[in-house]
Amino acid sequence: MNAAPDSTATETADAFAERLFGSVLGWIDLMSVYMGDKLGWYRSLADDGPATADELAARTRTSPRYAREWLEQQAVTGILSVEDAEGDAATRRFSLPPAHAEVLLDEVSLAYFGPLPRMLASLGMQLPAFLEAYRTGGGVSWKQFGAEMREGQAAANRPWFAELSRVFADIPAIETALQKPGARVADVGMGGGWSSIALAQAYPGLTVEGFDVDEPSIELARRNAEEAGVADRVTFRNADGGGLEEYGPFDAAFAFECIHDMPQPVPVLEAMRRGVREDGPVIVMDEAVAEDYTAPGDEIERLMYGYSLFCCLPDGMSHQPSVGTGTVMRPDTLRRYAQEAGFSDIEILPIEDFAFFRFYSLVR
Repeated sequence: MNAAPDSTATETADAFAERLFGSVLGWIDLMSVYMGDKLGWYRSLADDGPATADELAARTRTSPRYAREWLEQQAVTGILSVEDAEGDAATRRFSLPPAHAEVLLDEVSLAYFGPLPRMLASLGMQLPAFLEAYRTGGGVSWKQFGAEMREGQAAANRPWFAELSRVFADIPAIETALQKPGARVADVGMGGGWSSIALAQAYPGLTVEGFDVDEPSIELARRNAEEAGVADRVTFRNADGGGLEEYGPFDAAFAFECIHDMPQPVPVLEAMRRGVREDGPVIVMDEAVAEDYTAPGDEIERLMYGYSLFCCLPDGMSHQPSVGTGTVMRPDTLRRYAQEAGFSDIEILPIEDFAFFRFYSLVR
């Protein structure tokens, strides 16, 4: 005789299945956003106004049939608005609400979300490489992720880097260093260069030296600096953080969201300590993960473990030997790295609600 089904287990299974179904819908939304971004459909709706499928296709030189399917899906999922939804498919006009346009298209808005689908699409292309790395202990490098990831990461952080001067104004040690006449600072792992550019724009007397090991990122940063009009005070070099001693001494050094990616972070932190004047701040901005591991975790923990699984840990493991930090670098881990690099401790700075980031001052 079979036992009666466990109703609690059934309810739990149903709830978990419902959660995964929601994730499927989320994936569809993100990938459809990726398509609309890459094909210029959102931009056309924002700049040229509402359109039928034929009009949008003509504007963007794309297929009318695919445009119609995408427009209908976008309205069904609530991203676009549609007039005469029950009328003839050929005459339905679709529009992009202003609030949604800000999230999808405004590159300087703190609500800008456009780069995230591009980044996730880039990661999806590497799934076979991830499987191989997970089997062998190898890695998947930043170079393999390609331009979508490189440019998406830079674009995602750009609006927040524009806020650096606002939050640094409340930290006397940083503000004093940046306002010092003739000040020179190092920006380690600067990627697309928006952190260096933001500092140079906010502090007209400041010179910034950016360091990175990814040549395409350096080229991107140089273009960005030229377009921003600060190339005369911002220099980017192909060197890891260990090379900054050669160009010092600096009045301050920053490492924005990069220490957890480094295969060997301790020598870089040691070089930052040696390359900065004795009274100069050494600042690390990294992910604001929980101080201790708990499971289940909140949405930020889930997000950071996701980044770690599919980006930061494989990238860090692609260069051996590697400490394999991953995205979820908790304060105690950074404290250990800092102490091994010759610092006495770390201090968490009182900067809150700054995206998903936490700021640390490394104490000599």
